[in-house]
Amino acid sequence: MVYLFVVALIQAFSFNLIGEYLAGQVDSYFAVLARVILAGLVFLPLTRWRQVEPRFLRAMLLIGALQYGITYVCLYLSFRVLSVPEVLLFTILTPLHVTLIEDALNRRFNAWALVAAAVAVAGAAVIRFDTLSGDFFIGFLLLQLANFTYAAGQVFYRHLVARHPSDEPHYRRFGYFYLGALLVVLPAFLAFGNAQHLPSTDSQWLVLLFLGLCPTALGLYWWNKGACLVPGATLAVMNNLHVPIGLVLNLLIWNQAQPLGRLLVGGGIILASVWLSRLGTRRVPRAA
Repeated sequence: MVYLFVVALIQAFSFNLIGEYLAGQVDSYFAVLARVILAGLVFLPLTRWRQVEPRFLRAMLLIGALQYGITYVCLYLSFRVLSVPEVLLFTILTPLHVTLIEDALNRRFNAWALVAAAVAVAGAAVIRFDTLSGDFFIGFLLLQLANFTYAAGQVFYRHLVARHPSDEPHYRRFGYFYLGALLVVLPAFLAFGNAQHLPSTDSQWLVLLFLGLCPTALGLYWWNKGACLVPGATLAVMNNLHVPIGLVLNLLIWNQAQPLGRLLVGGGIILASVWLSRLGTRRVPRAA
């Protein structure tokens, strides 16, 4: 759970950096592509290429394409038809996707996990809910696809590692993830990117360097590794922890006004959902 908490901190800080230095200034598809390339440069030299089971390799390519490639392409496309508050509101449904996919793969229905995920979504909604515009259906569908692929990637990785145990550390088999992401991100940049809006300042390049090395390389690696160490219900609710953390960082560092009452209430609800998920994992074995 420590891995997930650390990554939530990194994600929260990263969202603020993107909003301050990249959004509306640097082409989104180039930013996503640059992050993948930088992360690949970290992990590909460490990756084991020989005597790797083909099924595992193909599955890792699929996970990278889902969890990073398709997720971020859909996310940036949604900004064309949705406002920022709408995007933030619709992305809080990720825990429900995690719970439903986890239960489907395990061929079971875990009511505790579903309740905990729903509580986490409610907590994030308290913090992030805003007035919706009339024309948001297409954007909503895009973000639900992004939520689904991000959730599917982390759940599939949990099951893949369990089915293909190895004495090799995780990082020796993680480089394939970024190759899979590149298979989606590179064509997306070629199709939708704008080469006229590349980074133009040292600050923007430094932010991209940080995003590539920290949240994309270490962050995704630690998140997926942490996903293998916690119950599915805990993984689901941790997907929304970055919401209150991000708002606190935004208030402390950039001094932007935030609804403190909603922040405290929503953050408390999300913490309660973590407790519910842990309670559920203790009670389910007893019932069995």
